[in-house]
Amino acid sequence: MKLDILAFGAHPDDIELGAGGTIAKEIALGKKVGVVDLTRGELGTRGSAEIRDREAARSAELLGLAVRENLAFDDGFFVNDKEHQTAVIKLIRKYQPTIVLCNAIDDRHIDHPKGSKLVSDACFLSGLIKFSTELDGKSQQAWRPKKVYHYIQWKSLEPDFVVDVSGFMEKKVEAILAYSSQFYDPKSNEPETPISNKNFIDSVTYRARDLGRYIGVEHAEGFTVERYAAVNSLDDLI
Repeated sequence: MKLDILAFGAHPDDIELGAGGTIAKEIALGKKVGVVDLTRGELGTRGSAEIRDREAARSAELLGLAVRENLAFDDGFFVNDKEHQTAVIKLIRKYQPTIVLCNAIDDRHIDHPKGSKLVSDACFLSGLIKFSTELDGKSQQAWRPKKVYHYIQWKSLEPDFVVDVSGFMEKKVEAILAYSSQFYDPKSNEPETPISNKNFIDSVTYRARDLGRYIGVEHAEGFTVERYAAVNSLDDLI
């Protein structure tokens, strides 16, 4: 299955929080989108790996993802080395995405910038024809995505471009709240975390409103790039 977009996240729910509106919009436009979670989020204060597996599956259903996989790297302790790069490369070559989305380049959680660099490096290495990989006993062809974009997470990084996601915030928030073990629930007896309070879940919408304000739309999501973002014409800018 060839995908138009393959989004990577260090933990289940990273992608929904950072790019859920963009993904929902692209799917509505007919794009095939897949998600790869690098870990099962097993070190999270609330819930468990098994609970988050179920929540990730529910979120995938809500968004309409073509596929969702989990590489089951060690939460908190995965590194950017050949072993981990190769695992990511195999999925890039499997799905041959035109666009890859990955974690924020800088963030509060140490796994986010680690995951960002790991996936970015793997996107480059995946295009090298002399680096061989096999999947299910078959040799894979080299494949390098045309575009690699980094979504924004906890820290309010300055975006290089923003995507108008007006009309898709309800779907984004619904997909986020599929992770009921992680986010605001007044009935929960689990320990409080930085993302389990109402202010955090409200901030998802007010950040999108603020970014939307900059471009004159209702809601937007921001991304950073590693190289210049190009347009064919000045008319491409809104």
